[in-house]
Amino acid sequence: MWTSAGIPRLRAKLKELTSRSTVPQIFFNSVYVGGNEELQKLAPEELQRLVSLVRTEPLPADALPLPEENPSEPADLETDNAAELSLLLREMILKLFSEHLSADGKSVDYKGMSVNPAFERYCDLAIQLQRVELLSLSREEKLAFFINIYNALVIHGYLRLGAPTNWWHRYRFFNYVSYLIGGEVFTLQDIENGVLRGNRKGVAQLRKPFSKTDPRLQVALPDVEPLIHFALNCGAKGCPPIKTYTPQDIDSQLRTAAEAFLENDDACVVDSGKGEVRLSQIFKWYRADFGDTDEKLLKWVLDHMSDSPKKTSLQGVLSGGKTKVSFLPYDWSSNSSH
Repeated sequence: MWTSAGIPRLRAKLKELTSRSTVPQIFFNSVYVGGNEELQKLAPEELQRLVSLVRTEPLPADALPLPEENPSEPADLETDNAAELSLLLREMILKLFSEHLSADGKSVDYKGMSVNPAFERYCDLAIQLQRVELLSLSREEKLAFFINIYNALVIHGYLRLGAPTNWWHRYRFFNYVSYLIGGEVFTLQDIENGVLRGNRKGVAQLRKPFSKTDPRLQVALPDVEPLIHFALNCGAKGCPPIKTYTPQDIDSQLRTAAEAFLENDDACVVDSGKGEVRLSQIFKWYRADFGDTDEKLLKWVLDHMSDSPKKTSLQGVLSGGKTKVSFLPYDWSSNSSH
């Protein structure tokens, strides 16, 4: 059995074979099953047949290459290069993450992860963030660096403090959990709304994260980047999946993340009969990033969908006249198994 967990060089081939941007997509040799949901629905005898197929028949010549099961850890863990350090951190935290996933892939044993020796190595590496030089980073490097750091910091915060359980706990978590980066403190709130959204007020925020005299303002991107919303994972089940991002071709990577998110019916539902589109709460909370009218919002969604029956349905609804926009419930439950 082979699954893709978002390895950049295989994404294009995987999408060509499956017409899907979401991961995992599961193959038993040349037999394509679908995603995790389809795998769980397989009858026991069919699953056994497919497992036997893998055991008894050679891998087809045109099969996707197998990813390394245990990629070696970086030999040199000391660096002041921001992009390189963020990738090292992400590789280490994702290794921990994958080792402590539940059988169905939907929850994480954070307690078990916290006592894994690899977590202490991650903490040692995170200390080096205070040494990195941020002002010289390009737009692409900032995007990759801060997205990777945000996702790693959420996991780190969960391990040290536990998952927030209500609105107030979430507010405190995202305004308290922080790293010292380049000599300045950056909370999760600062990273998302200060840096990646071009210093815009966040949800339930009364002011912008950075004042005009705040040295961190120099690091902020000049404009809001709407696609970051499909790359940031806050640790809730309603969030987009965790992936690793690189400065090279970052815009294409983010667009793929948006396509995958919109493929999911937890994020976008098109009801042709009612002329209604139901979207993730993300589009409500950050409405200003996508368009200040329903028309602009739906145009943004349409432009960022992959070619699919859902996109065709949305085109049909939009061509039929006024479309109702509503927002789906958000699953704030933690992806923790405890």
